[in-house]
Amino acid sequence: MTATETFDVVVVGAGPRGVSVVERLAARSEPGEAPVRAALIDAVEIGAGATWRTDQSALLLNNTYSAHTTIYTDDSTPMSGPVTPGPDLTAWAADPEVPPGRPEWAAREIAELRPWSYPTRRLQGVYYREQLARVVATGRVDVAEFLGRAVDLTAGPDGGRTVRLADGRTVHGAVVVLAQGMVQAVRSPRVQELVDAAERDGLAYVEPGMPAERDWDVVPAGETVLVAGLGANFFDVVALLTEGRGGRFEPAGDPEFPARLRYLPGGDEPRLVAGSRRGLPYRAKAAYPDGFPPRYRPRLATRDWFAEVARTPFQDFRTAVWPQLARELAWAHLATLLDHHPGALVPGVTAGVLLDRLAAAPADRIDEVVAAAVTGPRWHLAVERLDRPGPRGPFGAEEWDRWVAHHVDEELRAIHDPLRSPRNAVNRAMAALRGQVQALVRAGAIDGRSVAADVAGWFTPLGLALASGPPPRRTAEVLSLVDAGLLTFLGEGATFGHADGAFVGGSPVVRRPPVRARAFVETRMSKGRIPETDDPLLRTLLDDGRARLHSWPNADGTRTPGGTLDVTTDGFHLLDAEGRADDRVVVLGIPAEGVQPGSAIGATPGVPSPLLAGADRAAAHVRAVREATASAGAARG
Repeated sequence: MTATETFDVVVVGAGPRGVSVVERLAARSEPGEAPVRAALIDAVEIGAGATWRTDQSALLLNNTYSAHTTIYTDDSTPMSGPVTPGPDLTAWAADPEVPPGRPEWAAREIAELRPWSYPTRRLQGVYYREQLARVVATGRVDVAEFLGRAVDLTAGPDGGRTVRLADGRTVHGAVVVLAQGMVQAVRSPRVQELVDAAERDGLAYVEPGMPAERDWDVVPAGETVLVAGLGANFFDVVALLTEGRGGRFEPAGDPEFPARLRYLPGGDEPRLVAGSRRGLPYRAKAAYPDGFPPRYRPRLATRDWFAEVARTPFQDFRTAVWPQLARELAWAHLATLLDHHPGALVPGVTAGVLLDRLAAAPADRIDEVVAAAVTGPRWHLAVERLDRPGPRGPFGAEEWDRWVAHHVDEELRAIHDPLRSPRNAVNRAMAALRGQVQALVRAGAIDGRSVAADVAGWFTPLGLALASGPPPRRTAEVLSLVDAGLLTFLGEGATFGHADGAFVGGSPVVRRPPVRARAFVETRMSKGRIPETDDPLLRTLLDDGRARLHSWPNADGTRTPGGTLDVTTDGFHLLDAEGRADDRVVVLGIPAEGVQPGSAIGATPGVPSPLLAGADRAAAHVRAVREATASAGAARG
């Protein structure tokens, strides 16, 4: 193979989006035609990519059900290409035929897999990798694999594009599809200062990034370690520093809280002191009696209501949309009390009365509707603080510790008894509503400034905290460390820094001296924001003006910039600084999610998938360019 060889398509990023593009190319092939020639480039692993790399620890789990993973389309996803059947993750796991090259450990994990369980990320990577091989085996697509990091993209004399790799190799294609997925961020000035301080003072600092790519051996055993960030990565880090160091979790045998675990130390775990802006970890997912959660059906923020809101452009999210969402979340809380805790409600309160009161309540009076309907503070709800329940403080240290112990019990109750848990109902309601909010953004119903400040800046993180929590056992493990005294929370609004030769952490709402430690772990991970990306290809395109950031229009005619690349709304073609489209470059997924809402989410059987729809659109364009090139060649001949 030579550098001058031209492929029909070069796909940069060979994780699930890249695999889906190959599958869509095969699905669109015609009987008897020559196979489409595709080059796949990935810096980590072809077929699995970085997130699903198959060499990572078995302690790193997906946070969605195994039955909710596929790369194959069905009738639920609007697209112009044909639907082709294929195994989802659970059907693949049930197939007794084992292809050559499957890792030995995969058989052990497959034996324990259930539709409602949470697979390891590495096993999901094996699934993606084997589906790529399955598609290639059809003979409809020839795939060449290039393991390396793409650093530049230039136009070729034939109208195609050439991708240059960091090692100097070049790969030429008629079309290039950029599908890098969750790109990471360069070191910020703050992070660089902490790296320098750690080196100067002999401290241990684990900077933000993907847990599978960090060295956890530098974290000292038996010492206090500060941890910043209580989101998804936090649970991975805790697993690696406890079970990953020989600790074990077992049922605690607590009859009141059956989900409670007991931690048996391995001896090498640190003592973690963790904090974040919220002050509490992501809310737990639950263990449902039938395996899967029941579908939440909104009563106030209905599809009809969203459709009506979508008719008006340039609205303020906080005033035009959030109040109705808050009413719906309050209804989820109260409806659960009606169904399962009638004694928690004052006499005479009915569903109709509560719905009428909520529908009439201004945003700042919704909490009062709830308080007036219930018999005590235990059942109150603060809709503006759903991700940080409880009093605002300030707390004395002992008072805060007592409140955290209460929070632990409530989380364990919600895990074990989710259908009777008002908090869990609120989480399920949020899961049902947040996609509808993205549809409003896509429809232009929200003013650009409000999209940036309120949707992206506040509501999306709130949705993640409530509805994108870890597997229930993973939360129970974290809570058992609180019981064991190996994990404490700093409190809301936590801050971290370096002073006098040590890392320092504290919270303004808990009255106690700042915590000093020789080790500091940051569990934050990039949100795929392009302005700070460390991806050299995307960085080069943006810096050279061959790409620009997507922006949202405002009612006054101005635009508010976002954090993703700008692409055309029809073909997802890259737009340059002047707004000119490059019809030979298609961008899919997270780097262009501002134009493709929901494309960051993996494909689920029976659910419309922006990821698969985008892959089908890219495949259609590749075929159109191939056919046009062939026709032009025939005409010249």
